[in-house]
Amino acid sequence: MLYQVRQKPKSRFMAAMLGLEVIFHSIVRDVRSMHSNAFMALGINLFQAVMFVGVFFLMFMIMGMRAAPLRGDFLLYIMSGIFLYMTHIRAVGAVAGAGGSASPMHQHAPMNTLVGIISTAVGALYMQLLVALLIVFGYHVVGKPVEIYNPLGVIGMLILAWYAGCGVGFIFLAIKPWAPGVVKILTTFYQRANMIASGKMFVANALPGFMLAMFDWNPLFHAIDQSRGFMFINYVPRYSSWEYTFWVGTVLIVIGMIGMFYGERSKSISWSAKG
Repeated sequence: MLYQVRQKPKSRFMAAMLGLEVIFHSIVRDVRSMHSNAFMALGINLFQAVMFVGVFFLMFMIMGMRAAPLRGDFLLYIMSGIFLYMTHIRAVGAVAGAGGSASPMHQHAPMNTLVGIISTAVGALYMQLLVALLIVFGYHVVGKPVEIYNPLGVIGMLILAWYAGCGVGFIFLAIKPWAPGVVKILTTFYQRANMIASGKMFVANALPGFMLAMFDWNPLFHAIDQSRGFMFINYVPRYSSWEYTFWVGTVLIVIGMIGMFYGERSKSISWSAKG
């Protein structure tokens, strides 16, 4: 019988480079797993985002809301909410659905559970960021010139929405070994509930106090409102904070990772065994 002997990295730098290489190949595999053709995978995600934007645009038109609640491009206003919402829920689904230690891919060194989670999460961010850039560029070319007050700030809020989504996903992943069926239901419910709870159809400055309390618990609501502050020069968010989104995401990731590693360790022991 043949055994493969793997040499240990000679330094921490080499170990880090090996880890980044594994994550890179895992990201490529995860993106390609969406479809056998990478362009088709991008096209499917692009079509879904365009349909989402189109449906909300028509809904606002039917409701008679033909102008954004703030001074600026109405379609960009819709996109700012849709893109962050989609990035957030895709991050939740990617992390919550990541394979555990029993996954066949994780049986091959140097692959492990954490690398698998990082690769699926970054793959989801890469796809959503690329889709958003392509749609905005297409609107700039075909529609009218796009003017964004602080593009880097908008991208930063999109990444922050993804980060918070990873935190929520880690919580679901930590519960998964104990109740996989319940986690699947909770993940779907959370993604659907954020259609409204994200507040992407509103701006915080225009909400009365009793309505603001219905949304300001949600880190995605803060990220979306802050992104509009970076997108439109005439809008200054007063009732949202990007720091809130960051710290909520960080706390959820820490708690989720502790629960995940505890659950992974418990899976190797028979839970029904008695003394």
